Amino acid sequence: MECIGLTLGYSSGLQYSPICSTDRFSRFCTVAPSLNDPRVCTHSHDTAPGIMADGHSHNNHVPVLLSFSAFSRPSSVPVGSGYEVLIQKFLSIYGRQIDLHRKFMIQLYSDEWAQYIDLPKGFLISEKCKLRFVPLETDVTVLGNLIPATTVFFCCDMQERFRPAIKYFGDIISVGQRLLQGARILGIPVIVSEQYPKGLGSTVQEMDLTGARLVFPKTKFSMVLPEAEAALADLPGVRSVVLFGVETHVCIQQTALDLLARGFEVHMVADSTSSRSMMDRMFALERMARTGIIVTTSESVLLQLVGDKEHPKFKEIQNIIKASAPESGLLSKV
Repeated sequence: MECIGLTLGYSSGLQYSPICSTDRFSRFCTVAPSLNDPRVCTHSHDTAPGIMADGHSHNNHVPVLLSFSAFSRPSSVPVGSGYEVLIQKFLSIYGRQIDLHRKFMIQLYSDEWAQYIDLPKGFLISEKCKLRFVPLETDVTVLGNLIPATTVFFCCDMQERFRPAIKYFGDIISVGQRLLQGARILGIPVIVSEQYPKGLGSTVQEMDLTGARLVFPKTKFSMVLPEAEAALADLPGVRSVVLFGVETHVCIQQTALDLLARGFEVHMVADSTSSRSMMDRMFALERMARTGIIVTTSESVLLQLVGDKEHPKFKEIQNIIKASAPESGLLSKV
């Protein structure tokens, strides 16, 4: 699914996620409050023709006033509509006026505060209300900073049956073990997936999963499944995902794109991911970099996480990287 350059924010942290050009939008709203939840729009206004006294229409739609720039247009959306539906509605009405290279957010008019407020995370529409599409004053650039307290590691499908098929598998296992060791030292949560382990075996023995927050089986290529999303929900401060494993052009790429669509900053470790084909591997790395995923190396990740020679864990991290990581065929393609 290809994405256009428009980016939107929500919640007090102003997280941003690409908006896709098809009708299958990424799932931003992970919380589904009841209609009695105070986050749900419950403003009352004069009823319009075809609208019942409680603000609902006879066809189970809710009237909304959608504003952008100097324009305002009445419309309607189904009861229970969330962020995705609102994005689609704004784009269908104002698409030609929207600069796709800018970043935007949706705001909700609050009677309590008598002004527009940031759309609450998990917002669902219950009754008619006013919303606006707001360009941000400053463009938000992905800087790629990594902080242990806001980072999680994703280890994808490093399994025994892949050993003879994946290019430089021994090298990427070695680098992956460095990353896992660094995560334990720095207290960074690790989420591990295993693709159809009944047929493809468990994670290779060289990879020490001691302390991993979650190890789960999957058949879908992407790691972004309910189990992983639940684990992420238990880590509310996380905004950066360091991703490594196999295969670069399949499970890694699809996981990275799914995470990006959910507002996470994705750091893909090039020297700890590979494919059966170097062609597939290199084109996937290039595609991900162009999509906004940060393609980096294991040493860069570990040193960025400590950030300072005076960091109390610096010497332990230094011991991991004293010997340079194997280049795993990357230099031959530069």
